[in-house]
Amino acid sequence: MDPRPTLRLSYGKPGMVKRVLIIGGYGNFGSHIARSLAGSSDIRLLIGGRSVAKAQALIAAIAPVNAAEAHAIDIDGDLVEALARIAPDIVIHTTGPFQAQDHRVARACIAQRCHYLDLADARDFVVTIGCLDADAKARDVLVVSGASSVPCLTAAVMDFYLPCFARLEAVDYGISAAQHTNRGLATTSAVLSYVGKPMTMLRNGRMKKVFGWEDTHAEYYPELGWRLFGNCDIPDLALFPARYPTLRSMRFAAGHELKLLHLATRVLGALVRIGAVQSLDRHARFLLGLAFLFDRFGSGRSGFHMILTGMGHDGRAKERRLYLIARSGHGPYIPCVPAILLAQQLATGVLKRRGAMPCLDLIDLDTYLGALKGLDVKVIRDAIDA
Repeated sequence: MDPRPTLRLSYGKPGMVKRVLIIGGYGNFGSHIARSLAGSSDIRLLIGGRSVAKAQALIAAIAPVNAAEAHAIDIDGDLVEALARIAPDIVIHTTGPFQAQDHRVARACIAQRCHYLDLADARDFVVTIGCLDADAKARDVLVVSGASSVPCLTAAVMDFYLPCFARLEAVDYGISAAQHTNRGLATTSAVLSYVGKPMTMLRNGRMKKVFGWEDTHAEYYPELGWRLFGNCDIPDLALFPARYPTLRSMRFAAGHELKLLHLATRVLGALVRIGAVQSLDRHARFLLGLAFLFDRFGSGRSGFHMILTGMGHDGRAKERRLYLIARSGHGPYIPCVPAILLAQQLATGVLKRRGAMPCLDLIDLDTYLGALKGLDVKVIRDAIDA
């Protein structure tokens, strides 16, 4: 199977071609989004980043149906000037880590009157995007943060199963990474930024302080066997308690495929917690290089699980489960789906919503899973009624 697949999208009737700028367009996430949108007659791809040469190389490799453009852009530079020069209609921001960023890219997009999407997984970054709502509506643009697995996919799963429950009480879910994957420095830095650091999660009806990568536990996956997990900080932890008011407990966790690496990260997290190490993200480049040395012991298979529990309409305990098993190293492409779908809907004029918001209520579960058909991903889910 092609290790760099494209999603199977229906593009509809061609209309006015929209200029779609992907910031970080030749990176791991950006290049997959570009490849997936390259066949759209409604889109002219603008590949942006610090290296014009890398942007040009990607354009040559994907051969989009409309002539694409390579542009130099630095999110730490003069964004208003850069966007005025490039003149995009839609911007997809993929350059992380978002944990250390503010909303300057989104603000620049609003000033330029272009739509904005990002793949942020940083809790505060996504949760506070609503502060731009009035400005976005005044400029008639859509600003969406967290157009990624969290909170878009996770909320879609919960919304799908919610009718099964008279009262949804708990959700336990997580992502287990493959050892053989396109691990980037930005993604590694994002994960390491919260290892050993305090965060809050809903436990027994109240927000409780927990620590990143602690609460070690195992989950059994079809095909993959047992995988280890530890606490992980995501936007859902702040968004979902209000969105699903009957929830009393939440746990989101992440983990490495190799148990040795997972436990080693757990030990490093303990050093952060006691103050012996200030933060692991400062050592991301070294730790990423070290992790690559273990590739021969791993695979290209990753997983996602979500377990919902509560009371059914018959008064009995009810549980629903969903698993995604990604093979061939395709797991990192799953978070790209919302940005791809929303960009296409904006380009064709299907999506009329305006304002600034987290990526909630924009893509339902069947649409999300349907867009995975071009990937080596197996979906295992309980029926909505049983």
